[in-house]
Amino acid sequence: MYSTVLLLHSWTRWLVLIFGLIALFRALSGWQGRKPYVGADNGMGAAFVGSMHLQLLLGIILYFISPWGVKAFETAGSAVMKDPTGRFFAVEHLVGMLLAVVAAQVGRTLSKKASDPVLKHKKAFTWFAIALVLVLLMIPWGIWNPARPLFHT
Repeated sequence: MYSTVLLLHSWTRWLVLIFGLIALFRALSGWQGRKPYVGADNGMGAAFVGSMHLQLLLGIILYFISPWGVKAFETAGSAVMKDPTGRFFAVEHLVGMLLAVVAAQVGRTLSKKASDPVLKHKKAFTWFAIALVLVLLMIPWGIWNPARPLFHT
């Protein structure tokens, strides 16, 4: 089960990035171009937030079945906190991605509630950008955090 969920979590990150970049681009061009907020803007925001929620669900499942999560529970966190890789997956990645999901959801909610179309785009852009920066910082690229394969097979 672990390898299946890890595979899904690994591949779903690309959906998050693709939908996030498209939603961010649509929000920026709508804001700067003073365009109306159309169904495609709403749909792409929904796709971005929906893919983030799916990633969160898969990540939470992984947290409880992965070697890092199990080790964190067994040692009450002390051993994991001393290991940079363990700390990244048990704490930093989890907290960073939770904040990213919250930012994406806030952006979608605020953009839907705004009355002015340009303000809708601006709110979506601001919060989606925050979410994407957090996602990009917390993906294990191996640059500033532990390296993991870009595509698990």
